[in-house]
Amino acid sequence: MASLARFRPAVRRIPGFARAIQTSADTTQLQDTIEDHSKPFTVKLHEESFRAYQCETPSLEVEVKKDELLKMYKDMQTMRRMEMAADALYKAKLIRGFCHLAIGQEAVSVGLEYGIKPEDRVITAYRCHPFAVMRGGTIKGVIAELLGRQAGMSHGKGGSMHIFTPSFFGGNGIVGAQVPIGAGIAFAQKYLGKNTATFALYGDGASNQGQVFEAFNMAKLWGLPAVFVCENNKYGMGTSAERSSSNTEYFTRGDKIPGLQVNGTLCNTLASGVTEGNGPLLMEFVTYRYGGHSMSDPGTTYRTREEVQRMRSTQDPIRGLQRYIEEWGLATEQELKQLDKDAKAEVDQAVEEAKQSPEPLTKDLWTDIYYKGTEPSSMRGREREEVHQY
Repeated sequence: MASLARFRPAVRRIPGFARAIQTSADTTQLQDTIEDHSKPFTVKLHEESFRAYQCETPSLEVEVKKDELLKMYKDMQTMRRMEMAADALYKAKLIRGFCHLAIGQEAVSVGLEYGIKPEDRVITAYRCHPFAVMRGGTIKGVIAELLGRQAGMSHGKGGSMHIFTPSFFGGNGIVGAQVPIGAGIAFAQKYLGKNTATFALYGDGASNQGQVFEAFNMAKLWGLPAVFVCENNKYGMGTSAERSSSNTEYFTRGDKIPGLQVNGTLCNTLASGVTEGNGPLLMEFVTYRYGGHSMSDPGTTYRTREEVQRMRSTQDPIRGLQRYIEEWGLATEQELKQLDKDAKAEVDQAVEEAKQSPEPLTKDLWTDIYYKGTEPSSMRGREREEVHQY
């Protein structure tokens, strides 16, 4: 991809404010006088919203709509409420095992969804709950899966790290392993002649995996419609990015693959570039998680409580979008509080419904092993004598 110059900033679906965190670029200016709230209006992002590698930076002027901004605000609130509910259920010992929450990173999942097409494909690691909902799943389905119930999106068998939809390929528990799988999905899209792209997300903690660089090389070699997205939340488990990576500018690590560091999401225009035969793209979303790496990590042994509180109070993506909505007269504080209440009520109802779902039955152990219609005539169990006939 020699240039990003033809990426047009007027594309409607650019979510310029559901953004990842970057402390040096947190000012967005209204360019138009908003006289009719039903019509799109133009805003200008901060000049440091993007950093480019071997490509041009996208335009800072983006077109947005009131309804879209309010919907993004509601979706981010809902995703946070869902993760907070999972936190409470885990502490009540109703959820067991691994559980990685994305509180503080809602802008990535919500912003990505508003920037891409329904036909595009997304794959990520284990901090996956919001992506599963945004890609066509349900809050009830996610919570029920975490509880190990039949109503779960994987019928209660996958748990926190293995949740899927037709356009969302998980939830993957092996660090970095989703990146080459994402390249494979992009290969399938190109092979089938699909005008779509695959977004393969990974964290800064997985960025040094050899398989990640192998996937970069194959994608560039074959010109695959893949967007590799590094969610840089500053810490890989309990290790800061600076202690684990000699180069923390993750968007520059694709060798011949162009890269962008984004304080925002221009994902749909970028996707149009990779589906026009220009090959892969590497993106870095700078973000921050408020909790620990997982529920077993207090998140305060390798960073200070003051740091977390400072990020909460000054760089929260939901509060940032709320400020713009109020300043531009798109909604009042009371109207936004009502959206907050609606989000909480939606999540509370989903939690109660998930709790009512029964656990999987013993016979369900023999299902979902093979793709439907490809099962063998029988399957051996734990012992040689234990055989299930299909």
